[in-house]
Amino acid sequence: MSEALLEIRDVNMHFPIKEGVFQKTKNHVKAVNGVSLTVNKGETLGIVGESGCGKSTLARTIVGLLEPTSGDILFEGKSILDLNKKQMHGLRRDIQMVYQDPFSSLNPRMKAGDIIAAPLKAYRMTENLEQRVKELMDLVGLKAADYNKLPHQFSGGQRQRIGIARALALNPKLIICDEPVSALDVSVQAQVINLLEDLQKELDLTYVFIAHDLSVIKHIADKVAVMYLGKVMEMSDSESFYKHACHPYTNALLSAIPLTDPLKEKERQRIVLKGELPSPANPPTGCVFHTRCPFATEACKQDIPSLEAKGDAGHLVSCFYPMNVEKKSSIVNH
Repeated sequence: MSEALLEIRDVNMHFPIKEGVFQKTKNHVKAVNGVSLTVNKGETLGIVGESGCGKSTLARTIVGLLEPTSGDILFEGKSILDLNKKQMHGLRRDIQMVYQDPFSSLNPRMKAGDIIAAPLKAYRMTENLEQRVKELMDLVGLKAADYNKLPHQFSGGQRQRIGIARALALNPKLIICDEPVSALDVSVQAQVINLLEDLQKELDLTYVFIAHDLSVIKHIADKVAVMYLGKVMEMSDSESFYKHACHPYTNALLSAIPLTDPLKEKERQRIVLKGELPSPANPPTGCVFHTRCPFATEACKQDIPSLEAKGDAGHLVSCFYPMNVEKKSSIVNH
């Protein structure tokens, strides 16, 4: 059994909506609503979902940028919510983040070498600083000659490599990748994903990889969790997930991935979701997906399905009427 590095236990992140002169709280935006996940050492957990489902909010909660409304987050078996400011400063050496936008996440007035050196300076690890920075640049595929260049002198893929080098500077154990390739061209996406995979093997890293594209997640994740309106709808190992997804929402996401074979693309069944994503300030009663689910019944509108094993061992689904549990084949032939 692999040892758990990160445990998220029933985490809720609710933001108050305040109105009036006295700023009284009228409601809450339920960005993350009862999420529980476990990430083992050396593996990659992929988190997928539409914009507004709570992926990035969960990421910011994990790294301590947000304090959850309730629940607990354990790193190496210890709750990070019990840490004081000094202890949290120490923990951040082990948990780093790669951001979505490879330009706005870099200071445009700082040279590449200084950007990568910033975390080392913050932790007073300045011995042989320039040499260490150049080693990190080489590790991510940048040249030592790029040390004194500004961010605007790099391509999007190169800027993201600077962000990855910065995240690696303190030798972290866990890296949160918040849609790190969504702003890049497809060919560059593959290069960055391959780089992250190579770094994981070389440095024994653990990733939480957030994306809205299941085809990207397929190439890097060991486990996949699908979020919708702040909740986890389905979670399993990658092989089981792509072979026989069970939740209607997951199958709708899978059916949107283009297939390379035009005959299979023409023949396969598509699930088209109707309507808009409900407001997280007023989520639907019962199953939060029932307003867009083509198979919803009255039971779905009234009761909340628990996230429990359906089909294969370890394949968890939050649905009263899961698809493909017996026939073990999803609607998408991968």
